[in-house]
Amino acid sequence: MTAYICVTCATQYAPSESPPERCAICEDQRQYVPESGQRWTTAEELRGTHHNDIRGDAGFDGVGVDPPLAIGQRALLVPFDGGTLMWDCVPFLDDHAAAEIVHHGGLAGIAISHPHYYSGMVEWAHRFDCPIHLHADDADWIMRPDPAVQLWSGETLSLGGGLTLVRCGGHFAGGTVLHVAERRALLSGDIVQVIPDREFVSFMYSYPNLIPLHEAGIRRIVDALEPYEFDTIHGAWWGTLVRSDGKGVVARSAERYVSALRGEFPA
Repeated sequence: MTAYICVTCATQYAPSESPPERCAICEDQRQYVPESGQRWTTAEELRGTHHNDIRGDAGFDGVGVDPPLAIGQRALLVPFDGGTLMWDCVPFLDDHAAAEIVHHGGLAGIAISHPHYYSGMVEWAHRFDCPIHLHADDADWIMRPDPAVQLWSGETLSLGGGLTLVRCGGHFAGGTVLHVAERRALLSGDIVQVIPDREFVSFMYSYPNLIPLHEAGIRRIVDALEPYEFDTIHGAWWGTLVRSDGKGVVARSAERYVSALRGEFPA
């Protein structure tokens, strides 16, 4: 059987004899099914066309896929427990990337911000024999269940070594960010979205469909981050970085966003 991968969102599904009839992730209003229709690929097919790209990105090592696949995010490798923690995930793993990560101590775990980046998490976890930390509020969106998945609940999960998962909600009910205390860094996926104007960030219910997040969701994100100090905010793509005053940027951005929702933003 084959673990099919959705071409549009890169979610990998549980092994089956034939491709699934639909992608539940893409049919949700936060994502989309292309006008051309649902398409599937496999890890084997991707090996002939894609490779991993590992390089530094604002103080962390990053792992991407070249050429970009689906949403095009890159993961970050955070020093952790004698090895690394992979923050977010990418849909493809080649032997070169695996060897590089082993050289740096392997993966001690994987933590993911939200279901759009679950992608190839089970393949990665099997290769490195490590757990996957996902928030229980998003359990229904796991399309490839596996014993490696460890669901956590509540508002925070301390992983040790100054790494804390914080449930912010917003984009998804279990939307999570990673706080790295030693580096005063917030790894935000797109729960807190780094945008071209690096004096601000943004928040959305759906990014591709431009559905805004409601005021209560914005306030909840700010409140969830209040106990944590951070200067930098690392987004989900190469080079997406707020370099300083990250906590202030989040606070000011929330007020600007809420003002726009209320119709108080200048025309």
